[in-house]
Amino acid sequence: VQLQASGGGLVQAGGSLRLSCTASRLTQPFSSYAVGWFRQAPGKQQEFVAAILRSRREDYTDSVKGRFTISRDSAKKTVYLEMNKLEPADAAVYYCAAKYTIASDGRSRRAPEDYDFWGQGTQVTVSS
Repeated sequence: VQLQASGGGLVQAGGSLRLSCTASRLTQPFSSYAVGWFRQAPGKQQEFVAAILRSRREDYTDSVKGRFTISRDSAKKTVYLEMNKLEPADAAVYYCAAKYTIASDGRSRRAPEDYDFWGQGTQVTVSS
């Protein structure tokens, strides 16, 4: 499985960006993968941002609830992260990750070790 993250850029505080994570070389239907977004700012640990599970349940870290929306387009094999009302604290390199899951596995996946496949990062810069 290969993941390609894109959509990062420079935006003013209060602005919006949409990140995309497109999968290829899948061995199972894309809809059966949990897909998560993580971010890492300079000098900080990688942190969980959002995930969409096989069940289509969405999960967000508290700091982005109400501002970020994760969604999936299975036909395009792409997961999106719509980021609104961006703040300087959101600036980081954003990574997407995926994990094949069985239908009965609905547990949250907020740790990097919950995922098997990773894309390269995409830089998000927020100017104040």
